[in-house]
Amino acid sequence: MPGNGAVTRNTLRQQIADALRDEVLAGRLQPGQEFTVKEIADQYGVSATPVREALVDLSAQGLLDALQHRGFRVREYSLADFRGLVEARSLVIDGMFHALEQGLGGPPQFQDPGDPYTATALAGVRRRGDEAQRAACAGDLTVLIGYDLRFWRELGTLFGNPYLVDFLHRLRVQSWVCAVQQLRRLPDLRGHLWAGHTELIDALSRRDIDAARSIVAAHNAHALALVERLVNG
Repeated sequence: MPGNGAVTRNTLRQQIADALRDEVLAGRLQPGQEFTVKEIADQYGVSATPVREALVDLSAQGLLDALQHRGFRVREYSLADFRGLVEARSLVIDGMFHALEQGLGGPPQFQDPGDPYTATALAGVRRRGDEAQRAACAGDLTVLIGYDLRFWRELGTLFGNPYLVDFLHRLRVQSWVCAVQQLRRLPDLRGHLWAGHTELIDALSRRDIDAARSIVAAHNAHALALVERLVNG
């Protein structure tokens, strides 16, 4: 059937994009590293079309730079880039908190933390937060990134605006790519990584927006201080 090929190609395109994003986040694809569509297609044993589409997607997300007639390169982020990303994600999160304060946005938006649907959703986000916190305390950066991205995506979904959720996810991926370029230099990350996920979900469950804002501000300050210290040696 004609539709099956398109679905398969789109699925493959996403799988390749996800795999390459994970390679960048894991530090196996280094900043400034260049490669061609053919090299990636040969690596994964697939045709060039879904690879090219996946690389274009990652370029649009800010993870790669397209090089005219030469392929692609892993983007190199500066300290100024990281500061800008942290500021941008802070504005998005604060907008979500403002919607919660004003009773805006879609359901369930924490209107009634005792409601079964809301309670179940919060419990799911808390589980991601618990895993992220354990990984942070253990210094396991790869596991932390995975759970952290899921935590913020699922938390954002509760506010009911899918556009904000997608934008915040993209900002957090870029933030991690930028931070990873510095964090991978540390031999032991225990004690260096932010682990306030469950504290944040507890504050939101109580509808204590001031506490939630303070937790996010502390998170941002911690991230900036750590990356600045690593950049400056």
